[in-house]
Amino acid sequence: MKVLSVFGTRPEAIKMCPLILELEANAEIESVVCLTGQHREMLKQVIDVFRIQVKYDLDIMRPKQDLFSITSDVLMNLKEVFEKESPDIVLVHGDTTTSFTAALAAFYQKIPVGHVEAGLRTRDKYSPFPEEINRSCVSRIADIHFAPTETNLENLAEEGVREDVYVTGNTVIDSFKATVRENYAFHNEYLRGLQSADKRTVLVTAHRRENWGRPLERICAAIKELTEIYEDMEFIYPVHLNPAVREIVFDLLSGIERVRLLDPIDVEDMHNLMSRSYLVLTDSGGLQEEAPAFGVPVLVLRTETERPEAVLAGTVRVVGVETEDIVVAVKDLAENEQAYDEMAKAINPYGDGKASERIVRHLLSWYSARSKEKTQ
Repeated sequence: MKVLSVFGTRPEAIKMCPLILELEANAEIESVVCLTGQHREMLKQVIDVFRIQVKYDLDIMRPKQDLFSITSDVLMNLKEVFEKESPDIVLVHGDTTTSFTAALAAFYQKIPVGHVEAGLRTRDKYSPFPEEINRSCVSRIADIHFAPTETNLENLAEEGVREDVYVTGNTVIDSFKATVRENYAFHNEYLRGLQSADKRTVLVTAHRRENWGRPLERICAAIKELTEIYEDMEFIYPVHLNPAVREIVFDLLSGIERVRLLDPIDVEDMHNLMSRSYLVLTDSGGLQEEAPAFGVPVLVLRTETERPEAVLAGTVRVVGVETEDIVVAVKDLAENEQAYDEMAKAINPYGDGKASERIVRHLLSWYSARSKEKTQ
């Protein structure tokens, strides 16, 4: 069975690399990897950590690229790759523009599509943008769906997608086997000296499109205010490379005591930093799944989440992007030990670290059944 995996961003890579290692380890599968290069430096970091063999790199990243250029470049470049490889199935992940476009390209060539991390929904097509529409469109195209949770399965069923849907857990939990170590030595020079007994480390990430501009300014204002309230808190903010993010963040937070602005850190540093943090403030999707595995509460800097099971489990709270709301939410955890412990000790709903094994098993079963149908 030839499986062609296509991805192009760092978050996709973190979640796809454990699966690719599982594919490569199976004698019944020929695994081929194609990168689109929607991200560049941040993507290479992950590939290097997992030692993934990449056969195709489309290298589409351009200065100030937009959704139009990403979509058209991926679509046209994949045509040649698919024609050359003729895979039995194309695997895409989640909700990026790469994922949607790769699924569309496979559909145009009548190649089956497998969707890893299927069934996440907010029901608001502009939030997150463009991810909500991307993943919804992939669900219409895909032939086999790997849903992290029962909630995701139910979302697909509500849309009429009921065949070949499997609950597997989330592959991001699998990735910790390769990245997290008790005696880990940070690569980033600043992080090597981070662990201070008298400081509570707060990890911050904020970069989503819908938070550009005023929302990100309000998030930065909240961080500044919190440093004035809590002298024992240190905020570590690896800042996304996008100029729309960096200009605001560096303008508002540079030089503030106990706020450390870093360039993006590699996946090993990120996972180990997360595991040692007191709290995570993020608008990322992945961190909502990752941090609870370490018993670290997550406050989501958005107005909604496509991961409601984390909210129901008690590992995540959605606090929005208003300065006052963020400050109040952090104060509640910082000053209420019971509230903090309830979040920290809640059970992570995203699985046991064996999602990749389940996906490979379902793929082989699906391929076997499909092959039998063809011979009848």
